[in-house]
Amino acid sequence: MLKGFKDFILRGNVVELAVAVVIGSAFTAIVTAFSDYIINPMIASIGGADVSGLGFHIISSNPATFVDFGAVITAAINFLIVAAVVYFILVAPMNKLNEMQAARKGVQEEPEAPASIEAELLTEIRDLLKQNKLQ
Repeated sequence: MLKGFKDFILRGNVVELAVAVVIGSAFTAIVTAFSDYIINPMIASIGGADVSGLGFHIISSNPATFVDFGAVITAAINFLIVAAVVYFILVAPMNKLNEMQAARKGVQEEPEAPASIEAELLTEIRDLLKQNKLQ
């Protein structure tokens, strides 16, 4: 049981996933700061000088009822930035590296498995039925 756990932990995919999570969470802090201090003020400026953001109050006397479209737009921008960085910095280079290693090793795609006996028999029956229709 412990050997299986050790094999699972030392498998390359688990280590790569752990690295991606750590880097992703660290990068998320950078993106959040960028959006909070650069993107949010730009979105808030669309509403004018006396508006606290891009949105509206459902009940004007209650600040807790502010519907903030700017926060939703900021979250979408955060997601796109993080996704782009993870793809272009982590995923694309790893795919290229795996392709280069596979080409260096001469690994070819796995050939198709031969058809099962049942599939061959069904194919023969189909062909015989077609022949009988034509006669």
